[in-house]
Amino acid sequence: MSTPEFDVLLDEQEVQSRVKALAKELAPQMTGDWTAVTILLGATPFTTDLMRHLADEGVHPMMDAIWLESYRDQRESTGRVVVRADLSRSVSGRGVLLIDDVFDTGRTLQFARQHLLTKGAREVITCVLARKPNAPLYGADSWAYDAPDRFLVGYGMDDAGLYRGLPYLGAVKT
Repeated sequence: MSTPEFDVLLDEQEVQSRVKALAKELAPQMTGDWTAVTILLGATPFTTDLMRHLADEGVHPMMDAIWLESYRDQRESTGRVVVRADLSRSVSGRGVLLIDDVFDTGRTLQFARQHLLTKGAREVITCVLARKPNAPLYGADSWAYDAPDRFLVGYGMDDAGLYRGLPYLGAVKT
């Protein structure tokens, strides 16, 4: 199998710069008890870096994860969100910072937000690394990058499970 070619959209330094700016934007909103909830697996590197930058701002939320799936190794969403693994801690009465990699159709974030509110979260703020141009106007509260309408890879995002470890945000060449 040959490795596909990718266009680098944000190099490693630019990714970190944008995540740091996002943490500065989010920090003032996060007073009181908060839990950062990452949507596995794609948002994991973004969440780790965001947590470091939030710590630099004096914000130290608890961290948890939820594993949701809607792509099933395809390049387009199946249109159905499935919970593969749920939270390990209660979010009842806590603010939740919901973190995902890409805001595209909005289904995953909408599903996750409602899921967390049902579990008793007092509020849910959503943030994503990349927002696609055709994404709904509402659903992602904050994002680090306005991405092109291309299939993204790297920095946690995959193509059928591959390329998550690339240190940059790339797009499959068309």
